[in-house]
Amino acid sequence: MKKLLYVIASVTFLNSCIPIRIAPSISDYNVTKGKKFKRSLSKRQMFIFEDPKEVNQFYNYVNTKYDLQHIDVYDNVPFKINDEQYFFSFYEVEIPDKAINLAPMITSVMFNALIGNLEDADIEDPTMSRNGNWYLAIEVYSDLEKDCLEINSLSREVVLKYLCTLKKEYLSTHNYNEIVFKN
Repeated sequence: MKKLLYVIASVTFLNSCIPIRIAPSISDYNVTKGKKFKRSLSKRQMFIFEDPKEVNQFYNYVNTKYDLQHIDVYDNVPFKINDEQYFFSFYEVEIPDKAINLAPMITSVMFNALIGNLEDADIEDPTMSRNGNWYLAIEVYSDLEKDCLEINSLSREVVLKYLCTLKKEYLSTHNYNEIVFKN
């Protein structure tokens, strides 16, 4: 009976995946430093939310909404709140989940040991599995403030309200030409 339990426990352990990194789950949005969320982002505070749509859909949305004609769509997108000029830049960020799958790793090592090929054992390839999660990170600035989402920024509340509205409009719109008629 004990041998059967050991076998069941061993098979269960070998077939399991051990997560190394799990992408964050954001229910609505987060405002956090870009570098804290992903190293490649800037040090400014960013409005971050999950993007369930295909890649470049936010680009198409921004290009259509602000009539940019594919010029400077990622950087320095101008918008106004209460007759004050602001700019935003956005980044499409992927954070993949990573997990170690023990079964392929052990199988690969055992197979290489059986054929006597211990030097060329490629352990890393079959063990890593990736599952991507996409996020949009938006930074806002103006001529008066370098970071409008900073906690002590004077325009933080109005900018957050604007970004929440922008996010809702983006997620609810499928045909971005509808936006032109709304504005």
